[in-house]
Amino acid sequence: MRFWETKKLTEMNPEEWESLCDGCGKCCLHKLENDKTGKIAFTNVACKLLKLNTCRCSRYDDRTTLIANCLDLKKLETTQYHWLPSTCAYRLLEAGVHFGHKTSSWHPKMAPYIHSKRQDSHIIDLVKTVEGLEAAL
Repeated sequence: MRFWETKKLTEMNPEEWESLCDGCGKCCLHKLENDKTGKIAFTNVACKLLKLNTCRCSRYDDRTTLIANCLDLKKLETTQYHWLPSTCAYRLLEAGVHFGHKTSSWHPKMAPYIHSKRQDSHIIDLVKTVEGLEAAL
């Protein structure tokens, strides 16, 4: 089994944790939260440490000391992940979403939700998964 299928986020080692990030950089965008609804809106204003060409932090190891409001996800409760983008692996794993399944155990009705195939696993289309989750809520 793959480590994310057997471990909680809090049980992962640093290498496993970091391997989940897809590098979208949305966690480094400034966000606005509606006081009444709690809805999060992403701006197009990025943290000054974000390298726009790679979507990676230029000072990742020192970021929380250099930027006063930079959050270290590992130090937060997973219930505080609501501000992360809906496609974030940390948020999806905490919600119980699976990222793929063995090609030998798939159902034909899943075909529209399969993004690609890697080795012997189907990779689930996260955009369609998120759309389905949002429609269900």
